[in-house]
Amino acid sequence: MKIHFDHLSGKLLEGISELSDILDISITDGEGIKIRVVQMEGPIQVALKDGQGLIRYQESIHFFRALGLFLEQAREGALFELTAEPKFDFNGTMLDVSRNGVLKVAVIKQFIRYMALMGLNGLMMYTEDTYEVEEQPYFGYMRGRYTASELKECDDYADLFGIEMIPCIQTLGHLQQALKWGYAADMKDHADILLAGEPKTYAFIEQMITAASGMFRSKRIHIGMDEAFQVGLGNYLKLNGVQDRFQIMNDHVNRVLAITDRLGLEPMIWSDMYFNLLANDYQGALYNVDADFSDDNMSRIPKGVQFVYWDYGRRDENGYEQLYEKHMRLGSKPIFAGGIHMWNSICPNNGKTWMTSQPALRAAKTKGIREVIATVWGDNGNESNHLVILAGLQLFAEHGYGDEVDDKLLTRRLAACTGIDLFESLNALKYMDEVPGVSEGNHWMANPSKYLLWQDPLLGLLDKHVEGEAEAVLPQHYAGLERRWRQCKEQFPAPFSRLYEFYERLASVLVIKSTLGVTLKKWYKTGQKDQLAELAAAPDSPLLVLKQRIEALRLSHRALWMNTYKPFGWEVLDLRYGGLLARISSTQDRLADYVDGHIEEIEELEAERLPFDQNGLTGRVLEVNVTYQAAVTASCFI
Repeated sequence: MKIHFDHLSGKLLEGISELSDILDISITDGEGIKIRVVQMEGPIQVALKDGQGLIRYQESIHFFRALGLFLEQAREGALFELTAEPKFDFNGTMLDVSRNGVLKVAVIKQFIRYMALMGLNGLMMYTEDTYEVEEQPYFGYMRGRYTASELKECDDYADLFGIEMIPCIQTLGHLQQALKWGYAADMKDHADILLAGEPKTYAFIEQMITAASGMFRSKRIHIGMDEAFQVGLGNYLKLNGVQDRFQIMNDHVNRVLAITDRLGLEPMIWSDMYFNLLANDYQGALYNVDADFSDDNMSRIPKGVQFVYWDYGRRDENGYEQLYEKHMRLGSKPIFAGGIHMWNSICPNNGKTWMTSQPALRAAKTKGIREVIATVWGDNGNESNHLVILAGLQLFAEHGYGDEVDDKLLTRRLAACTGIDLFESLNALKYMDEVPGVSEGNHWMANPSKYLLWQDPLLGLLDKHVEGEAEAVLPQHYAGLERRWRQCKEQFPAPFSRLYEFYERLASVLVIKSTLGVTLKKWYKTGQKDQLAELAAAPDSPLLVLKQRIEALRLSHRALWMNTYKPFGWEVLDLRYGGLLARISSTQDRLADYVDGHIEEIEELEAERLPFDQNGLTGRVLEVNVTYQAAVTASCFI
């Protein structure tokens, strides 16, 4: 489509040129639709009447969203006039680049382009040790850490569109990778928690904050401090004896705020530690609404810091409203951090993302919360690619500009913001885990596509969950998904064709692997040695076919990874795939030894299969959430 603008700044034109491929437009001197551009306070407005277009916007990010909306409507061929009042002042995402998957600069820019058209104006890169600290050569060593110039380049690019990049680091817990080296020996309370009160700790923190804040133009900084539940109970306890842990936390926050004040920064921290330390009856809840937020306790909490309320599991609006109100007691409106669920899985859990984000964002608007972010974690190896989150980002974006958000709207808007009709296929990736036997929405975060891939074929630690009805339906379920992802692979351009090739390969593996252990055990117990012999050595043995499919999956996964992330971290997944292939070879050898009479029994198959013992079992056999380490062995892993 050809368009030309009346009254448009050079910076906006530069941004448009970066989006031209997505938007499929060309900017002319006089041909095509003329669009008058007006910057003024008030809502976004787009209109087309009498052959003339109008875009009215307040901030740069609103212009790019408005441009996408204008073109989406103009292609329908009818006259239109639309207005939208932004519901949030800050709405964006936090991308985890600390769980091995360190996004390439080019891919960060790709996300920035999508975010610009969605109207999302905030981006945090969650970096525990994956950024450069000049004084600490082992900080992020061999982890793919970003250089200062790389993150400055991303910040400059985001600024083209009015997107604020905010450094997001840790200054208390979640620092195991940074603290594992010898230089940190005197600064550790626990393996992943800094030693509060130690002068070396604060010199180290100042180095981190100085380095991280120097990479971005924003004066805001997220300094973390979540889930440090053992603070004061490790080396600190040995050195200082029993102390008031609430006060330990307050003293630590005060000393870190002294650093941010000196550097002219505006800090924020996660809020869960205060709820945890002030809970009279913890009972495992991260955010206990009955935590003791008395005036006396509130007076002891340091001032001058904004709190970030993270919640990835709540499903009721009233519960969110109560906790928003509770956060107000801390002295300011919180930032809400929801979750786009892709962690500890090989696919996104869009069902849970929808069940939790919709009520959270509705409640945020009801309570006047003006800042929200969608967190995207990569726990347990970052096996799921960040590209899968786009549907979830669109969900946050549409809640940022309206009240009624449904799949029809998201389908149309995601196509406009990416140039590809992606929503239905991205949303459907949830069915890799939301298999028959898993409740709709997958609230319990069952991850069968992960544990059925990695679990040992001889040990079958999850096989008890596959026996019976699941055994009959899983191969057919994954065969259907294999065909579906193949069609997507052929339909979409790169990088999405690579994404769906990966899922096609994964589904093809699970057609065999999902029920392999149950079949092995059954044939062994019923004395079907002919079938076991065929498994062990036949030219068309399912085990040989499985090994070929796993190798094809590994290569597909590697290609997808190398196009998305820096190479550091992939070695972890290579080791997982290599271990799986080795264990299948050992399975073949064990079967051959048995059928050839070299051993009288296969002890691994003699062992009784028990349900995977996990707190919160629902009674629905497939609804367990298992890490790689737990799926592959019950023995010591290291």
